[in-house]
Amino acid sequence: MRILLTNDDGIFAEGLCALYDALCADHEIFVVAPEAERSAVGHAITLVDPLRVKKVKRGRYFFGYAVNGTPADCVKLAIHEIIGPEIDLVLSGINRGANVGINVLYSGTVSAATEGVILGYPGIAVSLNAYREPDYCFAAYFTSCLLKSLVKMPEFGRFCLNVNIPALPPNKIKGIKFVRQSTARLIEKFERRVDPHGNVYYWQCSERFTEKDPETDVVALNEGFITITPLHHDLTADKAIQILKGWQIDF
Repeated sequence: MRILLTNDDGIFAEGLCALYDALCADHEIFVVAPEAERSAVGHAITLVDPLRVKKVKRGRYFFGYAVNGTPADCVKLAIHEIIGPEIDLVLSGINRGANVGINVLYSGTVSAATEGVILGYPGIAVSLNAYREPDYCFAAYFTSCLLKSLVKMPEFGRFCLNVNIPALPPNKIKGIKFVRQSTARLIEKFERRVDPHGNVYYWQCSERFTEKDPETDVVALNEGFITITPLHHDLTADKAIQILKGWQIDF
């Protein structure tokens, strides 16, 4: 396959390099990724500033293109200008840290894969549930196995797959679960600090999921399963349309 590889951790991130190394022997890989970390930017795109593109080497050899924009910018530029439309898949990752629950809405990793679907291509976002000393080897291997299976599934291109992998030894992973995204709220904490000039600032210091349903991505991942969640960019609350039709709005 011809695969567009991107992420939100930046073009030099270990997770992206791990995916490239795992896939380049069997696929034609094109790397277009942010020049620096763009985590938690969601589906933002750049409108008021120019987008600049630089060629990047890995060692002595050309590796890909670095863009001073968001993950969604990278996908748009790659398909419309840099690489062209002749690709088979948009693959985003491997992200450092899980992308589950409400955090999916904030994720640049997931948004890059979703942008691929918006533009008419299958999209996959891959994340590893680890922040400290992440080992991407198994996650990259699993992604290569997943791609081999997906080529046999013609329905795949209609949605984005959000894949989250536990940071466990392969023999400790319990299996694969196809689950829904949790919509339970987060409990977040902010630490109030004061800088040397007496100015108050805040640092988000923790978040905790309240989800308990085992058929959601949050719980299944924490229980040691690889989670796969199909996502779609249609945000319409279909059930609410009938309720709204019963409203009377005077103007």
